Amino acid sequence: MPAATTTETISIVSQSTVSVAPLVLLSVCDHYGRAQKGSKNRAVGVLLGQNIGDGRLVRVTNSFAVPFEEDEKDPSVWFLDHDYVESMSDMFKKVNAREKLIGWYHSGPKLRASDLQINELFKRYTPNPLLVIVDVDLQGVGVPTDAYFAVEEIKDDGTTTTKTFVHTPSIIEAEEAEEIGVEHLLRDIRDVAQGTLSARINAQLKSLQGMHHRLGGIAAYLDKVLDGELQPNHSILGHLQDVFNLLPNLSTPTDIDVEGEGSYGESNELARAMSVKTNDQLMAIYLSGLIRAIIAFHDLIDNKIMNRQLAEENDKDKDGKKEGTEEGEKKKDGDSKEKDADKASSSKTEKK
Repeated sequence: MPAATTTETISIVSQSTVSVAPLVLLSVCDHYGRAQKGSKNRAVGVLLGQNIGDGRLVRVTNSFAVPFEEDEKDPSVWFLDHDYVESMSDMFKKVNAREKLIGWYHSGPKLRASDLQINELFKRYTPNPLLVIVDVDLQGVGVPTDAYFAVEEIKDDGTTTTKTFVHTPSIIEAEEAEEIGVEHLLRDIRDVAQGTLSARINAQLKSLQGMHHRLGGIAAYLDKVLDGELQPNHSILGHLQDVFNLLPNLSTPTDIDVEGEGSYGESNELARAMSVKTNDQLMAIYLSGLIRAIIAFHDLIDNKIMNRQLAEENDKDKDGKKEGTEEGEKKKDGDSKEKDADKASSSKTEKK
């Protein structure tokens, strides 16, 4: 990917996509847990992968940790063992020649002042290194990675250009072998009793929570721009305008008068149609949940009735056995009495 020196190149970089393999996330979390957990220091390492389609898709498939130290008081003082980077990259080339050094990562969770200097160091190995920040302690819902490319930003006032990071969309994408392994693991974790409807609702809930988090970040950025804390970035504002233009206009006029001015009433047709469609879907969900609850109650009642019948049958069997034993004992007593009477009568006849 060529070095970005114009706004057109910045837009091309922002349109690129970074695909991160789950193995990379596991390696980063393991590196942070072994080396830097419990401290304020961050874990730094090297990313391996390949550029596909002239840099439009950057595939990150592997990574390895790098010895890194920095001063907590002075962020400009840091040390990265580049000899270790060269030796490890040579060994990885022997294992898989297609995986090339494409950038570096750190555990963030945000950009720091020394990131541009470290990025300049990695230009020894790749012309435009990729920076991926992995949030090892993700609190909300969303993708735990943020990808950046360093570009030269041209200011509108004609002053000297400065280097800055441009955010690039990132996704978590697994290969076929990784997907099979994850599916085998999820078979033991997934609740078999959970239906597909509840799974879809949970997925939509997580998606809405992630969107709410992103919208909160956009609102916070716009508030800072309005308050003068941040300078307006026309590229970001242009993307936001494109997003707003794609949203459906729910305040379309219902009636157009003669002069061409629309009456924006509360009962417009589009909003009513969307509300009716949503209510129909919610009614179907409600009825399905109600039917499932009634069937569950019916099965519970049948189970209790069956248990009661079994208990009554067991009680009857126990009573029948007790009566049989009592009759047997009575017969034995009667037989013994008859024998005693016979013995007594025979003894009397012998005496006579």
